[in-house]
Amino acid sequence: MNTRVTGGTSEGGVVVGNTFDKYGSRNPVVRYLMNGFTQSLEGFIRQAAPESINEIGCGEGHWVIRCQEMGYRVRGCDYSSTAIGMARENAARHGVDPSCFAVKSIYELDPQQEAADLVMCCEVLEHLEHPEQALQKLRQIPARHYILSVPREPLWCALNLVRGKYVGALGNTPGHLQHWSKAGFVRAVSAHFDVLAVASPLPWTMLLCRPKAGR
Repeated sequence: MNTRVTGGTSEGGVVVGNTFDKYGSRNPVVRYLMNGFTQSLEGFIRQAAPESINEIGCGEGHWVIRCQEMGYRVRGCDYSSTAIGMARENAARHGVDPSCFAVKSIYELDPQQEAADLVMCCEVLEHLEHPEQALQKLRQIPARHYILSVPREPLWCALNLVRGKYVGALGNTPGHLQHWSKAGFVRAVSAHFDVLAVASPLPWTMLLCRPKAGR
């Protein structure tokens, strides 16, 4: 599924959206990596068996549109008005109602308004100055399951260096402020959620979680 992307546009000093259309890339290595991510995420979605999905930090809308096409009731939000504008354009091109997208900051969400069977927050937390606050906000949203993912470090930066990208930044992708190993991300998330399953599609860490027992 080809979608318009922001191309790494900066908004309010924050790099938003995707630097390129990684899901629509014809590069065989990129396609291999994204197939692994897609298989892991769709596997976790099937395991969660939701009727409704809310994607926090949906960017240009790829997964909201894809999940709509898979038959789920889905909506999404993002901090970036630029990304949401593109998400609405992409939705219209794929026959999805653009009104399912909204501009919202993860730090300012009304938890009750964001309730869904499944809350997804993928490739977002590494961009945030205050990921702990974001995890606290996500935990407040009523949901049966949550899917969270981030780049796996130091592998992510190492792979960027291998392909000659962002050498001056030691392989760090523009806009990535946080860097977690798999074990480190599991520890960070476990403070707020019960982690049910861990997937490691190269080069990411992806977690399927549920509300922490007793909260």
